[in-house]
Amino acid sequence: MDWLQALILGLIQGLTEFLPVSSSGHFIIGKEILGVEVADNVTFVVLVHAATVLSTITVFRKEIWQLLTRFFKFQWNEETQYIVKICISMIPVLIVGLFFKDTVEGFFGEGLLLVGIMLIVTAILLFLSQYIKFEQRKEVGFGSAFAIGCAQAVAVLPGLSRSGTTIATGLLLGVKKESVSQFSFLMVLVKILGEAFLDLVGGDFAAAASGIPASAMITGFLAAYFSGLFACRVMIELVKRAKLTWFAVYCTVVGAIAIVYSVI
Repeated sequence: MDWLQALILGLIQGLTEFLPVSSSGHFIIGKEILGVEVADNVTFVVLVHAATVLSTITVFRKEIWQLLTRFFKFQWNEETQYIVKICISMIPVLIVGLFFKDTVEGFFGEGLLLVGIMLIVTAILLFLSQYIKFEQRKEVGFGSAFAIGCAQAVAVLPGLSRSGTTIATGLLLGVKKESVSQFSFLMVLVKILGEAFLDLVGGDFAAAASGIPASAMITGFLAAYFSGLFACRVMIELVKRAKLTWFAVYCTVVGAIAIVYSVI
């Protein structure tokens, strides 16, 4: 992998991590187009995911600081309840990751056909969240946190957008637009940090053994970070204005192209 390929993949990861178009699906499509084999190279994947985590922390730094400072007062306040809700939302993806990850990957794989189908499923969810009108007045509750967590667990399938699935689920449950977008972006921090920790403990993360030049690593990281900053802020504003229809159209078109490309 050279620096240009790393730049493109970093941009893809940063932009699509937050936009409801599936980062994993676009990453696979990007690899196919560029002819890059990074599926087994955990180092680069962990690196660009770490960049998107850092961009999330940058955007929500004030909210995260308030959550942590109030949490460590060890009172049952709103911030403590919010963190508990995030923990509850992680239960489904934890179960899938610990007990069914290999089964899911072995059964579904990550081919372009699957990516195309899941992109269309993402489009359907986005359309439903826009045209099935619920009164969106409530905050994220403990029950809705678990439901959104189930949506995140299902979104391990490549092509099924994590942000699109979780935000659409929250909107369909009647959660306020501003609340569901923030919750969706904060809950993923635990997931990505947990996966990175497991990779570190398992010895899969090794920059020296990756075979990727340091310049490409740095380029990919910076590209993912700055594009992630942009996409995160844009997505927050779009959810507030409930303008997700064009992303649904985009996912439909790209999904259809991926399906056609995979069968010809």
